Parts: sequence; C-alpha cells; structure tokens
Amino acid sequence: MGPMASETIEVHGHIVDSLILARVLDAILEAGADYELVDVAIGKTNTDTSRASIVVRADDQALLDALIDDLQVHGANRVAQTEAVLVDADQDGVLPAGFHSTTNLDTEVLLDGRWHRVQNPEMDCGLVVDDAGGTIRVRTVPMHRIRRGDRVVVGHDGVRVHPPTRRTAAGGFEFMASEVSSEKPKGLLIRHVADRMRAARDEGGRILLVAGPAAIHTGAGPDLARLVREGWIDCLFTGNGFATHDIESNVLGTSLGIGVADGAPVEGGHANHVRVINEVRRHGSIAAAVEAGWLTGGVMHACVEADVPFVLAGSVRDDGPLPDTVTDVAAAADAMREHVPDVRVALMLATTLHAIATGNILPAAVETFCVDINQAVATKLADRGSHQAVGIVTDVGVFVRAVVGELCG
Repeated sequence: MGPMASETIEVHGHIVDSLILARVLDAILEAGADYELVDVAIGKTNTDTSRASIVVRADDQALLDALIDDLQVHGANRVAQTEAVLVDADQDGVLPAGFHSTTNLDTEVLLDGRWHRVQNPEMDCGLVVDDAGGTIRVRTVPMHRIRRGDRVVVGHDGVRVHPPTRRTAAGGFEFMASEVSSEKPKGLLIRHVADRMRAARDEGGRILLVAGPAAIHTGAGPDLARLVREGWIDCLFTGNGFATHDIESNVLGTSLGIGVADGAPVEGGHANHVRVINEVRRHGSIAAAVEAGWLTGGVMHACVEADVPFVLAGSVRDDGPLPDTVTDVAAAADAMREHVPDVRVALMLATTLHAIATGNILPAAVETFCVDINQAVATKLADRGSHQAVGIVTDVGVFVRAVVGELCG
C-alpha cells in the first residue's frame, strides 16, 4: 500500500457545545479516513470560541478531496489555501465540470490576494465571479440561471466558509445546535422565538412565514392572520393548498370540508375547496377577490390588505390551481429568492416540502424554526443541509396561539 494522502483542516467557533467538532470527526471516520488532532484551543466560557486543527488522512487524494469538500458543510476549511480557479461556462444552464458546489454558510473566495465575501449564500449552487468596473463581486447562482461566459469557481481551492453564530437564551439554554426533541421545554422555546422575532423587527430585519395546509386545519389561521395584520410577518411562502383552505375556511367555514367551528363534516363539503378555487379564478386573483369584497378575512386577505408579498409554489397534485399559484417550479424558486434578502427569522409551520424548499435557498445565518407535530420533519430539514434549523415538536395551532400571546398580548 502506498503512502496515504493527507491535508490539514481547521474548524473554529462554538465547535464543542454546538457539536460541530464531533460531527466533523464522525464524518471523517464514516468516510473510511482517519484523523489526528494537532492543535486544539477550547474557549473557557460559553461565549468564547474554540479552534481545532485536524490532519485528515485517506487512502487516495480523490477520496480526501471529496471528504474535505463534504466537511465544508460543517464549517471546516483547508489550512493551506491557494487562489480560486475560474472557468467560463460554455453553455446556458450548465456549470463547468468540477464546479464548486456551495453550502448555505457564509462563504469567501480568494481572488487577487484578497478574500471576497459571497453576496448571497445558498446551498447547491455555483459561484460566479464578476469584475465589472474593476470591483470583484462573487455570488451564488443556481444551475438553471448560469449563462454562457459566466466565470465560475471550479475545484476546492480558494474557498472558505464560516459556521453561523450560536444563539443562547437567558439561563444558558442552547438553541443553535441541540438535537430535535419533543422533550424540549416548549414555553422557553416559544418565548425565544418571540424574542428573536422582536429583535429582527427592531433591527430592520424581515420575518418569513413558511406554512402548510395543516396550519389551517389545526385552527392556526386566525392567529396567523393577526400576526400579518400587526406587522410580524413580512413575507409568506406556501402553496396552493394552504391558500385554498385559508380561503375556504373564511368563505365557507370549512377546511377540507370539515367545519372549522365544530370539527364536524359538512354535507357536500368535499367539493368546497374546488368551489372557492373556481371563484378566485373567476375574479382573476386573490387580490381581486379581496378588492371585490368576496374574500373578507383570513391569512391571504391579511397579506393583501397589509401589502405582504406571498409566493404560492405549485405542485403536480394541486387542484385548480389558484391563479396566483406559480406552476413552474424553477420560476417559483426564483420568485422565492427575490424575497430572501434581509430575512432574519424564518418560521416554518407544518410543512415538509415547503420547509425543505425554503431551507435550500436560505443562508445559514437566518434563524430558522421548524414547527411540526412530526419530529421527522425537522430532522429531515437538518439532514438536507439546513443545520441552523431549530426543531420544535408540538401542535402548530397551540404554538402559534402562544406566539401571538407573546407578541400581540
């Protein structure tokens, strides 16, 4: 057997209490490689950062390169860095071979002897470099938006990432990295969510709501509408189902044909959702239905009245759909990207698909709270790369009502 390939990486930040160091070491061993801790400095208090230098060894260079690329999702960087390599894209919608695939962590690229911060961190994209006017600008670009001639970073050289800053509540309760669990103290978590929403609004940041139809079925609709009306929500990402059942519940008093007041099935209620879709289509849009006085309440009504933008991303199983629903999935994702800048807090309620889709385009610095009665939803979101997401396992209706109590009295 020939000599093993080796390289030194470094992780820094709150790497011990956030379990970053443990995850990095576990990933190395799971890949069939080995490591040696050569320099470790542990912070003395829970506000101090730590640092660790690790020599990683693998049987061949290709395995080592792939492993270290994978470790970047945890904020691990090569110690030895050279300038980034740029290659021009040779056709629209196609990245050059060997392109650097991004994480959602704060990222920098080494060009002309200086580190340049990536403007819009997003996972699973390419890095495109512009130098119009002599100023270097680096941005993430999804594959379908690549254009021939774009200068794209390839390989692993000259790219480093930074893990998000940990958030700790009063009393030392850990929010950024504790595992998803139904055993977490809900009252403390709810107060923390409300505090982070207050801080975001006070500091000029935006609050994003991501919601699934179950948020309406559980009775959270009126409370969500109140959050919108009172200025606690700046944007809504959802789908045809949520909007439809919100409108159905406010026009016909049912959600999926079940009475929202008493929970009893309504005769002929199975068709109520398609009837309201048909009427909105007759008006031409949700906003037009509000303006006409046909839709007088609910979350979608509140969004229109408060001028809160919303993106309804379609799916193959949608009925209708509502005229506002974006049926081209790439166009829907692009529409969502337009609203990501300045988002500080994302509140994801009872939705798996929209939570993952939104997590894919959010920077890791966005404080993300995933609320669902099913623990697997929050776990799946973290497994797909949104490591910043805090999972809260509880009934969404109860959670939203408690948050409204904290924020609105």
